[in-house]
Amino acid sequence: MESRHTNAPKRGDRMRLNRLALLAIAAIGLGTVAVLGGNLARSSTAKAADLEVVAPAPKGSGALVICGGGAIPDSVRKQFVDLAGGADARIVVIPTAHSIADRPNAAEMVLAPWKQFGARSLTVFHTRSREKADDAEFLRPLVEATGVWFGGGVQSNLVAAYRGTAVEAHLAELLKRGGVIGGTSAGAAVMTRVMIASGRIEAKLGEGFDFLPGSVVDQHFLKRNRYKRLMGVLNKNPNLLGFGIDEQTALIVRGRRLDVVGNSYVVACQAAVGDQGPRTEFLKGGDQADLDSLRGPRPIVLPSLKDSLASD
Repeated sequence: MESRHTNAPKRGDRMRLNRLALLAIAAIGLGTVAVLGGNLARSSTAKAADLEVVAPAPKGSGALVICGGGAIPDSVRKQFVDLAGGADARIVVIPTAHSIADRPNAAEMVLAPWKQFGARSLTVFHTRSREKADDAEFLRPLVEATGVWFGGGVQSNLVAAYRGTAVEAHLAELLKRGGVIGGTSAGAAVMTRVMIASGRIEAKLGEGFDFLPGSVVDQHFLKRNRYKRLMGVLNKNPNLLGFGIDEQTALIVRGRRLDVVGNSYVVACQAAVGDQGPRTEFLKGGDQADLDSLRGPRPIVLPSLKDSLASD
């Protein structure tokens, strides 16, 4: 059973965050490091690049709720249901990333945490057959859904079953019509086209769903010390904006608006490009930002996805 928490980080979390920020400062030199709402900051001495870059936004008019794993706070689940329509929400939960999805009692286990939030309907959606993922009758819950949630597990299981199928097309259509797509852990990793598939220190990359173009997501970020892993991906793909999302925390994306909900931090990261040093910004629960301001006027390179994956 989950418990409610305040948004204020505990003393141990603050100490861990500050240690990570100090390591980031040592690693990135002239880049910008800031704890928003915290007590540690460093200003940038690099000049802004001449080439203005417009930060990418989610496809369509819908929203994304990207959770970093661990126990999901009630505040995150409620925000997701509210974005999906509250009392009128028709929620589809996809547990395919986890082996639990294949158990006979999977539906009861997967839906139980959502029942208290008052959605109109809750449906489990799961297959490991790509042929079934193209079946019109199987797809009906997605046609009617106002919100879809990806559970945690192994992100490669999700893309193996659904990427390039009618399921992926229906999910994109859901965003276009103003619905919400959320996910935790593995369900967060699949939100972007360049996807961190595995790897402890050096990431192995795959291809996700591209719901948030121009970005890459890493989860369990502070809990598992994944700063080096994410920066390694960004150094090879400097066109991307990285979001390191800690446990019990979610990044909510609506257009170019970003909100952080939960008990820890989202860390926005960029690699060095041109005369701009790397940048790292910490957003705590309750903070707001926008994609344009996070990206700033920076030069950009656009390697193909094939080149991005090959560079791993």
